[in-house]
Amino acid sequence: MEWTHFDHQGRARMVDVGGKEVTQRSATARSTVTMAPQVLEAIKSGTVGKGDVRSVAQVAGIMAAKKTSDLIPMCHPLPLTGVELSFDDNNADELYIEATVRTTGRTGVEMEALTAVSAAALTVYDMCKALQRDMTIGPTLLLSKSGGASGDYRR
Repeated sequence: MEWTHFDHQGRARMVDVGGKEVTQRSATARSTVTMAPQVLEAIKSGTVGKGDVRSVAQVAGIMAAKKTSDLIPMCHPLPLTGVELSFDDNNADELYIEATVRTTGRTGVEMEALTAVSAAALTVYDMCKALQRDMTIGPTLLLSKSGGASGDYRR
């Protein structure tokens, strides 16, 4: 088996995507934060002491998507053309965070979408930990991606 992120001497390398075709690419990821119903209600009603949880988490997700290559080894820095985060919940104990990331480039944005929802979920935890320390994050997963030689993917 040939590993794409290691050279012939077994040393780490960044894959050369210079020969790949430039295409429109997008990816959507989701993460879930599970919490007590009263914590979810505090988020929804805007009564968490640290401020508007969803707004801060949204900014954190956008910033994280833009910095993915600084966080994930061998991840290419990409000129993102769009990052959108949205929030939904089950009206009980789960907050759902989705991110869609877009670029026109030679490699996909799956890692940027996954990083965006991860950072947003961590921000929710940070802002709400005084209310509940045993919140859980996950699953975090790729929902879809489009563009590139490998084609489209939908979970």
